[in-house]
Amino acid sequence: MVSLYYERPQISVTQQIELLKSEGLSFADEKRALHLLQNISLFRLKSYLKPLRRKGEKTFKTGATFEDAYTLYKFDSALRKMICSELEKIEISIRTQLSLAMSERSGIYWFADSANFRDAGKHASLLNKLGDELRRSDDDAIEHFSRTYNNAFPPSWMTFEVSSFGTLSMMYKWLKAGRARRQIANFYGISDTVMESWLHSIVYVRNICAHHSRLWNKRLSINPLVPRHLQRAFVAVPADTKRVYYILSIILYLLQTINPTNSFAARFRILLLQYPQIDIAAMGFPKDWQEQGLWGRN
Repeated sequence: MVSLYYERPQISVTQQIELLKSEGLSFADEKRALHLLQNISLFRLKSYLKPLRRKGEKTFKTGATFEDAYTLYKFDSALRKMICSELEKIEISIRTQLSLAMSERSGIYWFADSANFRDAGKHASLLNKLGDELRRSDDDAIEHFSRTYNNAFPPSWMTFEVSSFGTLSMMYKWLKAGRARRQIANFYGISDTVMESWLHSIVYVRNICAHHSRLWNKRLSINPLVPRHLQRAFVAVPADTKRVYYILSIILYLLQTINPTNSFAARFRILLLQYPQIDIAAMGFPKDWQEQGLWGRN
């Protein structure tokens, strides 16, 4: 296979606008569009322009405007921020439960003992990641511990306060099956296999949000497990579990334990009222989503 060398030059913002116009896109305010494209690259906006194009063509649908694409962009940004605030609660809760359950069963340095893990190589890699995260931390308690004690790591509850969500997820994934692993999952009303899968999916979505990538109509590359049995009300399993609706339902389910009085569903409905042109079917939402278990009770 011949490898090509890409060398197309950068075009100016004015040229970008002219190109979009030549493809059939309308502009209500070109001056404002010019300002926006000077601060938000056209490459980033392409994902929001795509739904406005005719299928399989480079031309835009009749009536499509730059402002339509920017509205999608703003909605997606607001959605990601809303999700991030909830994922923070979930991450902090899981750190706490992991530390409590494992420290009680295997001591405060359980994470440093390979006997608690299914794969010695994976465990060694996780310890290296934890070490890097600790070295990068400027947390006062971590620095004080390092000056005062000669332990390789601070105790579990301290170490995991500076670990990444990804490391946390992998720690749970590679734990040996047993009572503590089941206890952590049971706290959230799910099985340990579902917990492992949902954690992996949540970290993936968290990374999408952290890197300001498109989420609203994205088909996720990681498919969360469908639970067989749950301790609390959930939703009817959607036809496509890789759409945003399913992962948002998972987040909402976990919040029922972490913050039973959460307003996530209510705030999502308010967001939709602010952006009535958003096609929630593109996010995988069924027509009766507001009557679906969790979504209808918040």
